[in-house]
Order: sequence, then C-alpha cells, then structure tokens
Amino acid sequence: MPMHFVAHGTGTPVLAIHGWTPDHRLMTGFMEPFFARRSAARPGGRPYRRLYPDLPGMGQTEITEKYQGTDDMLNALQGFVDHTIGGAPFLIVGESYGGYLARAIANSRPEQVLGLGLVCPIGKEARHSKRTLPPHTVIAADPAFMAGLPPADAASYGELAVVQSPETFRRFREEIAPGLALADDEGLVRVARNYELSTAPESGAPFERPALIVTGRQDDNTGYADVYALLEHYPRATFAVLDRAGHNLQLEQPVLLDAFLDEWLDRVEEAAAS
Repeated sequence: MPMHFVAHGTGTPVLAIHGWTPDHRLMTGFMEPFFARRSAARPGGRPYRRLYPDLPGMGQTEITEKYQGTDDMLNALQGFVDHTIGGAPFLIVGESYGGYLARAIANSRPEQVLGLGLVCPIGKEARHSKRTLPPHTVIAADPAFMAGLPPADAASYGELAVVQSPETFRRFREEIAPGLALADDEGLVRVARNYELSTAPESGAPFERPALIVTGRQDDNTGYADVYALLEHYPRATFAVLDRAGHNLQLEQPVLLDAFLDEWLDRVEEAAAS
C-alpha cells in the first residue's frame, strides 16, 4: 500500500519520520524552517530533497490488517525508501517512534545512510512501561493562558508541555494536533501489541557515520537515560540533553535544535567529501 508523503526541494534525500500518532506535519514544522534558514545563510551550499511520509494509520496513509506490529511498519518504510530513493545515499531524521524506525533503517543500510538524526527518540527500552523516565514537570508555567484554553485543548497540549506559552501552543495546534485527530486508533492498537522490533536496531555493527541525538531533560515520554545507553553503537554521535524541554523539544528549544542540526549537517557534508 502506498504511503502518503510530501516532498520539498531537490538534492540529497533526507527521510524524515514522525512519531507515534501525529503525521508528517510534526517534522515539516521544524525541519522546513531549518532548511530555509540554512539555505539563506549558505548560498550555493549542498541542496537537500526532504521527504516526509505519513506512517500507516497516521495522517493520510491507511492501515490494513496486514499491519500487526512495528516490523510491518518498518517493512513499509523500507519499501518507501526503495520506491522514492532507490539505492542513492540519503540522510534520515526520526522523532520518538520515528527515531526507533530510523535507527533500524540505518542498521540495515549502513553504506547508504550518510547520517542519522534523532530527536526525542525511544531508547533501549521500546515498551513505555520499561522506560526510565523523569516525573512530569512544567518548567515555564502559564496558568492564566492554560485556563483560557478549551478543556480538550488544555488536556492534549498540557499532557506533554514543559513550556506553556501561546507560541508553543500555536505550534502544537498547527503541527501536532491535526495528525492526532487523523490517527486510526483501532489499527494502531493492533500494531502496539507487537510494538518492539523483532531485530533490535543496534543488533548489527556500530553505525560509523555522523549522528545526532537530542533529548529533553524533562521528557517523560521517552526520557534521556535509556537513550544514553545507545551511545556505544554510534561512535560519531553528538548526544545532548536539553533543559527546559520535554517530548515536544522542537517546540520548546527551537534555537538549540537548529544549532545542533546545523552542526550535524556540517559533519555529514565533511564526511561525504572526504
């Protein structure tokens, strides 16, 4: 079954994989402004073609009963790569569950993946019940603003918000909430029964290309401690734990995330040129 996707730009492909239940807008929301700024700052720099698929059961990609677990999600993504990228070198960026899948793709295509970027990824423990997580903490509270939101919006946004503000809510409403509303709950419940990949993403040889792993200190969904445990598999990884950031780190620490993405792409381009 084809996966719905949007694409921007031309050049070296960048596959961007969103997390569990949102859709591609989660990734376009921070990556498209980043690439626009990078291109403006570096006229004549390397161009990139950004590919943003909707995972099965999310966004505009349908899910059928053949999807019985994360192995099937990964197989769908592998087919997407074969169809849209083929054997060309590419970069991959994954957020949360998308980071779990991104690691598996990098593991299976070590010669093809030029660089791996992970934002708030799942760590060594895929199952939520096994993860090492900090308590839910709000660093920058805005009680008056939260009280003025419709109860359903306040609950959905407030569940993960570490920085409560009109700006983070605006971006949540534009980049995350629309995908949540489209998610096929029945299909995803079926997949969640086999949430762990049958082959761990770090089962092969270490990934020797430039990598970036950015986590939130207050992320009570995927955490940071279990992600640190992956580092030995990524000898060229920059690992960052950002304060004042939860699972929606891209909304709460956008300037720092941009800086880390910039430096990661510099390393990827340097390695590719050597």
